Amino acid sequence: QVQPVESGGGLVQPGGSLVLSCVASGIRFSIAHMAWYRQAPGGPREQVATISPTRTTNYVSSVRGRFTISKDNAKSTLYLQMNNLQPEDTAVYYCNAAGYSGSLWGQGTPVTVSS
Repeated sequence: QVQPVESGGGLVQPGGSLVLSCVASGIRFSIAHMAWYRQAPGGPREQVATISPTRTTNYVSSVRGRFTISKDNAKSTLYLQMNNLQPEDTAVYYCNAAGYSGSLWGQGTPVTVSS
C-alpha cells in the first residue's frame, strides 16, 4: 500500500497558483497508477487527477485545464500544479493509488483559496 506524505498547500488568493508534492513509499512507484484526491469541508473525498505509468493523465472536469499532474519516478514523487485557483478548490489534498478506497491515507495538505 502507498504510504504518502503530502506537502505544498497553503493560503492563496483567487487566481493564484500552488504546486503540491507527494512522496510515496511502499510501492513500486514507477509502475503505479497514481492520483490526487481532495476533500472539501463537509464533503466526500474525490479523485481529481490521475497519471498512469506511461504518464497518461486524466482530470475531473472541474479542474481540467487548470491543474496538471506529473511525477518523478527517480524521487517517487507525485506533483500537482494548480493554476487559476478558485474558492471552490479549497480542500485538503491527498495522494494515493488511483481508485483507492482503503483506509491508509496520509495527513494531506490543506489548500485555502480566499481573498
